Amino acid sequence: MVAKRPTVVEPLTDGEEYAEAVLALVRQIPPGRAMTYGLIAEIIAETLHRGGPRQVGNVMSGSYDRYAHLVPEGAAVVGPAQDNNDLPWWRVVNASGAPPAHHATAGLEALRAEGMPLTKDGRRIRLRDAIWYPGIDD
Repeated sequence: MVAKRPTVVEPLTDGEEYAEAVLALVRQIPPGRAMTYGLIAEIIAETLHRGGPRQVGNVMSGSYDRYAHLVPEGAAVVGPAQDNNDLPWWRVVNASGAPPAHHATAGLEALRAEGMPLTKDGRRIRLRDAIWYPGIDD
């Protein structure tokens, strides 16, 4: 019988630690609710003391390639909502309530499907009605 070697887990880099925190928070956003890049950055900064909205955007835009190892096995992280994503990327919007420009059509379709309150022109979320704060709005 051959003894198995214990699996060595490498510590996360600062970037990976930040990405893991962002992805974990985004996974908690419930259907019909949303968070902004800035709000996510503020919440993460409370514990990690670093990062901002652009860093959150970088994590979200590069989550499939750079941070795939931080995502649970078998979970998709980017793409249209109908692809059964584990990461509800469409629920993360900019400060005006708009989804990422390069995924606007898919994002808005997913938001509408969840019954997200949108502005009259249908291009943005009505943030005052949809914003989600973890621990407060659970």
